[in-house]
Amino acid sequence: MPETGLKASPHTAVPDPKRWKALVFIALAQLMVVLDATIVNIALPSAQVDLGISDGNRQWVITAYALAFGGLLLFGGRIADLWGRKRAFLVGLVGFAVASVLGGAANGEAMMLGARALQGVFGALLAPAALSLLAVMFTDGKERAKAFGIYGAIAGGGGAVGFILGGLLTEYMNWRWTFFVNVPFAIVAAAGAYFVIREPAEGRNRSPLDIPGVLLSTLGLVALVYGFTRAESAGWSDALTVGMFVASAVLLAAFLVTESKVKAPLLPLRVLTERNRGGVYLSLGLAVIAMFGTFLFLTYYLQIVQGYSPVKTGFAFLPMIVGMITGSTQIGARLMTRVAPRLLMGPGFLVAALGMLLLTQMEIGSSYTTLVLPALLLLGLGMGTAFMPAMSLATHGVEPRDAGVASAMVNTSQQVGGAIGTALLNTIAASATTAYVAAHAAGANTAAAKQLLAAQAQVDGYATATWWAVGILVISAIIAVTFINTGAPGTSTPVASGGGEGAGSVEDEVKIPVVAH
Repeated sequence: MPETGLKASPHTAVPDPKRWKALVFIALAQLMVVLDATIVNIALPSAQVDLGISDGNRQWVITAYALAFGGLLLFGGRIADLWGRKRAFLVGLVGFAVASVLGGAANGEAMMLGARALQGVFGALLAPAALSLLAVMFTDGKERAKAFGIYGAIAGGGGAVGFILGGLLTEYMNWRWTFFVNVPFAIVAAAGAYFVIREPAEGRNRSPLDIPGVLLSTLGLVALVYGFTRAESAGWSDALTVGMFVASAVLLAAFLVTESKVKAPLLPLRVLTERNRGGVYLSLGLAVIAMFGTFLFLTYYLQIVQGYSPVKTGFAFLPMIVGMITGSTQIGARLMTRVAPRLLMGPGFLVAALGMLLLTQMEIGSSYTTLVLPALLLLGLGMGTAFMPAMSLATHGVEPRDAGVASAMVNTSQQVGGAIGTALLNTIAASATTAYVAAHAAGANTAAAKQLLAAQAQVDGYATATWWAVGILVISAIIAVTFINTGAPGTSTPVASGGGEGAGSVEDEVKIPVVAH
């Protein structure tokens, strides 16, 4: 086909007139999925008592969701490419709503854990379908920046919103409503999507499903997430923990070998090896490790040390949401079409690291106004600025047929990062707390002194782990600046699989229904 014919279609195609309405319903679905990662945390103590879940098994209410979600995301992304993104999106929404009803109606431990796993399964179908729909519907550079700004704010700030909503529902209604609240979200999003979303006809990937790839990637990711989750409770030297990490390494290595040899791979290596996308997946995964760990420590610090109620704790996270929305929609979206993405992501992660640095100074009597509030504002501002170009670059240069699996990769990096962050930083905090108690136990002779020592040890543990989070965010910034080399939209050809900057051929330039800037 002549070059002119190849280049014409993406630019002459009329944009979907309902794309902005579609964004509302896509964003609503994404908010529901992100909320669910944190909303249940605040409700868990009440649910545990009602359902008679043991202390040893309560972590499975969180872990069952994380394992199913993290393990099946790549499969979900591939199904979205195969079935069609709109269909996968609708099935994911309906399934998630049904699983939420089962969770809210749970009458025992088994039903609750089953419902959480089912939520993870449908979330793994819904999340990549949502992001890839956005990628193929918004092809103009400026519009794409705005759309991904909104999506990035929700993806980053939704977890903090979950704390507020979880606190309100648990304190004033019942823990079951942290599940039932998903149903109206799902109904509105599904109805709107059904009538409004028109998925572009091209780009469906009808190749046969890579069953060995599905099995190896799912088992490898489940083993990785479970290894980190188990390390939190059983320790890093536990035989099963070590076994999970070894199994994960073997399975994921076998997965990569398989993907390089099969005709229709689940994850085409061209999606993974392009340096801009690779830089996004790696830097974003590391940043989420730092962010999710902070959610956990601050929740404990505010509730246990400062004595905040669940509702007050939730509202304490508001500055982060404000920062996230400002960073995504005002800074990121306005500058994305003018500067290279790395110049937003690198500084964004460093601003977030500065917020973390403030939190390393926390003490028992630290003021919320002078320490926690500015720290959360900086954290949100930095993450919002970095998340927006990261979400857009996740589908940078991919062919339309790979949009679902490329979207799944950025979701996978977030989910696996969140699971690793919670386990890794919590383990570091616990070790520092134990060491602090051992070093200062001699002076604690009264009950009041012991109580004070316990609180001081906890805060010391949180501060120690937060120092690690600072380091992780600095590494994220370095990766973003060094790996990501694409220019501002319109100043360079979007790079397709495998090439360096400027390596795009005419064929590569055609792959713009996903990236067109």
